[in-house]
Amino acid sequence: MRLKCFAIPALTPDEAADEVSRFLASHRILTIDRKLVDDGPASYWAICVTYQQASEPSPAKYSKTDYRDLLSEEDFAIYARLRNLRKELAQREAVPAYAIFTNEQLATIVRERVSSVEQLGAISGVGTSKVQKYGDAMLALARQAFTSENQEQRVDATP
Repeated sequence: MRLKCFAIPALTPDEAADEVSRFLASHRILTIDRKLVDDGPASYWAICVTYQQASEPSPAKYSKTDYRDLLSEEDFAIYARLRNLRKELAQREAVPAYAIFTNEQLATIVRERVSSVEQLGAISGVGTSKVQKYGDAMLALARQAFTSENQEQRVDATP
C-alpha cells in the first residue's frame, strides 16, 4: 500500500486536476482523502490517495468457504435444509441470516450431529439467546434429518 498526495489550486485547478485523474486511472485506488485548505487566493485542495500497485498482493479478504467441498453429499443436503430454515427465520425476524447462525455453525451442527440444546450451546458463537430463540426449530429439523439418514442407511445395509 502506498500514499501519494496532490495539491490542486482552488482558482486554477485544470492542470493539477488532470494529473490527479491520470494517476487515479492508472492505479488501483484504496482510499481518497481530500481537504480544502483555505488560504484566500492561494487556497488549494489537498488530496491524499492510498493506492496499490498492480504487482502488490490484494489486501486479505474473507475467503469464501464452499461447504459442498467440505461436507459429504448427504451432509450437504442436511446443511442446505438447515440453511433454508435459517433463511425463513431471518426473514420472519427481519435480520440478516448470519445473525441467526453462521454457515460454519450450521456445518458444525451437521458434522457433529448436534441433537441437544447442550450440544448446540457448545458451538462457538452460539449463546443462550440463540439457543432459546432458534434452537428448537433448528434441532427439530436436524434430528429429523439425522433420523431419516439413519433409517436410509439401515435399509441400504439390509441384505
